[in-house]
Amino acid sequence: MNLQVAPGSVFALLGSNGAGKTTIINILTSLLPADGGKCTVAGFDVASEGEKVRQSISLTGQFAAVDDILTGRENLELIARLRREPEPKQVADKMLGAVSLVAAADKPVGTYSGGMRRRIDIAMSLIGAPKVIFLDEPTTGLDPEARNEVYTLIRQLVAQGTTIFLTT
Repeated sequence: MNLQVAPGSVFALLGSNGAGKTTIINILTSLLPADGGKCTVAGFDVASEGEKVRQSISLTGQFAAVDDILTGRENLELIARLRREPEPKQVADKMLGAVSLVAAADKPVGTYSGGMRRRIDIAMSLIGAPKVIFLDEPTTGLDPEARNEVYTLIRQLVAQGTTIFLTT
């Protein structure tokens, strides 16, 4: 496979179930070693500069990686602290607005619908202004309105120069 994604663009990797889309993302994000060849992400070699790759990217997997016990706000604040954001509370508030979850901000994520869980998961991946965001099946389980919100958010990120690599 040979591909090149221009900075500040959206690249969609399409394929049927089991085609290897998630495996490719896992290789590009340094979660799995490549069998051969060379991969660079954000200008860094995935095999030899994995830490720099991980500092430059964000990944939202196929399944929501949220803490069900914490509230939406607490999940976002936790990620903001891990990303060393100076104002985690303000970052959380901004992200809650970006994914239309302000009304549910202080409810445990375990009480969220599937679509709400997906949106909070995506919001978590946006924290820290990563250069490249990998979205593996980002609209799985979303209703049409939530799906449109995700795509609007993706357009806004690209307009700001973020590179989006998504699978579907």
